[in-house]
Amino acid sequence: MNTAAFLVSCLENERVRFAFGIPGEENLELMDSLRDSSIRFVLTRHEEAAAFMADVLGRLTTHAGVCLATLGPGATNLVTGVADAFLDRAPLVAITAQANLSRVHRESHQFVDILRLFAPITKWNARVESPDTVPEIVRKAFKLAEAEKPGSTHIELPEDIAEEETSTNPKPLPVERIRNPSPDHTSLERAAAVIRKADRPVVLAGAGVIRSGASDELLRFAEGLGIPVAHTFMGKGSMPWTSPMSLLTIGVLPGDYDLAGFNESDLVICVGFDFVEYDPRSWNPRGDRRIVHVDSLPAEISVHYVPEVEVTGEIAESLRLLRERIGKPRESAWAQRTREKILKRLQSDVDARAEDRLKPQRIMWELRDVLAPDDLLISDVGAHKLWLGRFFRTVKPNTVVISNGLSAMGIALPGGIAAKLADPDRRVVTVSGDGGFLMSVHELETAKREKTATVNLVLRDGGLGSIRWKQMARFGRTEGTEFGNPDLVALAAAFGIRGLRVERPSDLNSVVTEALESTGPIVVDVPVDYGDNPFLAPGT
Repeated sequence: MNTAAFLVSCLENERVRFAFGIPGEENLELMDSLRDSSIRFVLTRHEEAAAFMADVLGRLTTHAGVCLATLGPGATNLVTGVADAFLDRAPLVAITAQANLSRVHRESHQFVDILRLFAPITKWNARVESPDTVPEIVRKAFKLAEAEKPGSTHIELPEDIAEEETSTNPKPLPVERIRNPSPDHTSLERAAAVIRKADRPVVLAGAGVIRSGASDELLRFAEGLGIPVAHTFMGKGSMPWTSPMSLLTIGVLPGDYDLAGFNESDLVICVGFDFVEYDPRSWNPRGDRRIVHVDSLPAEISVHYVPEVEVTGEIAESLRLLRERIGKPRESAWAQRTREKILKRLQSDVDARAEDRLKPQRIMWELRDVLAPDDLLISDVGAHKLWLGRFFRTVKPNTVVISNGLSAMGIALPGGIAAKLADPDRRVVTVSGDGGFLMSVHELETAKREKTATVNLVLRDGGLGSIRWKQMARFGRTEGTEFGNPDLVALAAAFGIRGLRVERPSDLNSVVTEALESTGPIVVDVPVDYGDNPFLAPGT
């Protein structure tokens, strides 16, 4: 077989189910080999969307998603999605074509140095220069993409190497799933002693809890010891909001950590927490909070994040062993008071919603009532993400996908397609602003062609909401944030799919319920009033 076919056999060995992308002249051999494989190639309408699809697939399954593109503009179009996977800790392997090696040393048609271009946004990337190196390169790309902290890797396959016949009979390397090591005894004892002595400890849970499958153990840790848990945007679902120890989401407003009791707490236990989710400077501005770090990797360095103890290893195992060592639960009245304060604040905001205008808090609150606990919600990036982070209540892990590392607009629509392909029986809802939605609207054709029945809510306000309000807060005026929109229902029809519109606030529940019964992709136009946007009321 030639190198391209051998590479595809290595992808099959990695249990790759889908490859997202757009073919070009320089990857003809690869595409022909995919045709004869068990891997389903999904043609997208833009390479950025292909990378977003691989990103979300990797995040939901913990197996690296695969995207591919040709050289030059095909590769450069992948950049935003690859960077999103890098910062959002989503396992992804990007495969790009390249010109013949005979011309990469000089200026040449469509040639750019993709290895240098991708170096800052990948954990590792390499060029295939010999067929015999394919097993090592593919195995290393997937191993590093999936290892903590997961992220993107990249393989470049030059056109002439893709056509080259293998000289021997090489085989793919064995695949072994990585398990993080067990925490060491000394750090467990020290951490347990610090936690036992604390009067008001609080947990800050991040996306690492969900990635590692430690949500159930976190719940046992919190409820068994009477220690409340607040989670980041990307940690939504790590604790069910119904738990008496849940303090819900922080990171929406500058004072969230105070509302969640951090200022009253004498110890913050960071579990699976990552700086890209919520800058420690935001919740530890003076750098004087006592911290215990529990994660699969040692703590990142920051003057605002100096742990007294670091417990490094498998997160679920670390929490279980800590719970056993701490033993005695503490009095939880403080935790309950803090939770009641948060719920009272949320409920008052929801109750204050206007009946003649559709407010974002109402949308997010009612979405929870419409969706089942296992349904998946994927958020795009914009003002709505802040409201979703605060008001959408999560019950289970891996039921909310939010980009909050790179925070890339346009991820929701393609991400929903990937989620539905991965699990066709699961109901998938995407929530986008009109800014982010129009960045990926072309993928409605992909959704129709692939028969992915996603419900795509578009919150329409005719502007770049979060930037507009930041401009108003700082300058009292806006610039470059207003735009017009097409008729979204008519736009959906132009793609051959159904569109619905929420005409009155009271219709939201029934319209979304109707949309969820659709057997194909659907667009729901939701006019939204962001008058209560938090940036308009600093300090609230």
